[in-house]
Amino acid sequence: MPHSRLASPSATISVLKRHGLYTRKSLGQHFLIDDNVVGRIVDLANLEQGDAVLEVGPGIGTLTDALLASGSPVVAVEYDTRLLPVLEELALESGVLTVVHADAVGVDVDRLLTPAGAPVALVANLPYAVAATVVLRFFQEMPALTRAVVMVQSEVADRMSAVPGTKAYGAYTVKLRLYASPAARFPVPRSCFLPPPRVDSAVIRLDRVDRGLDPESLAAAARAADAAFTQRRKTLRNSLGAGLGTGPAEAGEILEKAGIEGSLRAENVGVDEYVRLGDVLRERGL
Repeated sequence: MPHSRLASPSATISVLKRHGLYTRKSLGQHFLIDDNVVGRIVDLANLEQGDAVLEVGPGIGTLTDALLASGSPVVAVEYDTRLLPVLEELALESGVLTVVHADAVGVDVDRLLTPAGAPVALVANLPYAVAATVVLRFFQEMPALTRAVVMVQSEVADRMSAVPGTKAYGAYTVKLRLYASPAARFPVPRSCFLPPPRVDSAVIRLDRVDRGLDPESLAAAARAADAAFTQRRKTLRNSLGAGLGTGPAEAGEILEKAGIEGSLRAENVGVDEYVRLGDVLRERGL
């Protein structure tokens, strides 16, 4: 038995033709047509019976079909109006699929509920243009979310899983790591999509971490990271000074109080250090 009844070129083309649809490059639509990849995504999500799932950019419901087959109630956020009739057919058939017509970047998270309640997992083949923003936002604003298994552009997966001292490590990495850590990853060939994208893809799993920080500390650490990476090629003292608008001298004092060497570059500073730096910024009202 296939994981998804729609995960093949013939099934996808059939659905598209039946509804008079075509892909829209402006929305980054590339339909997944490899059932093995669908199965690996569902396996990686490690869903228990009844786990509520959030899906973003379900398209014609290829991954949705497999998630529903695993026994999970799903809330699917789709921006493209043309795809709603396809998804509504699946919703009527399953009885546990909730379709929300919205832009995932700005949708009110209170709308993202399933018959079983708030989602505990984000499982999606994400629209690549908004993937990084959506993942970080939902971890920040949906405390019930314990994990995410998402298909993204390989470069985005690199940023999500980067470690200090690497080119991919940046402010986004720090901000995401305040909420979640990478647990697994696998590449997905371009041939697994219809039409094939011009970029390489990867599936990555992120698990929520609890750092025991209040919202103000989390926000301050994020501000610290944004400021520190303003001019990432410069020393942390100079880059932070530019980002905060304080100048290098005061930035040096701030870094010293946080116990961070000012001659380092932002990419060489770990997440815990950015938390300390954020605490100092809060003390100074920055």
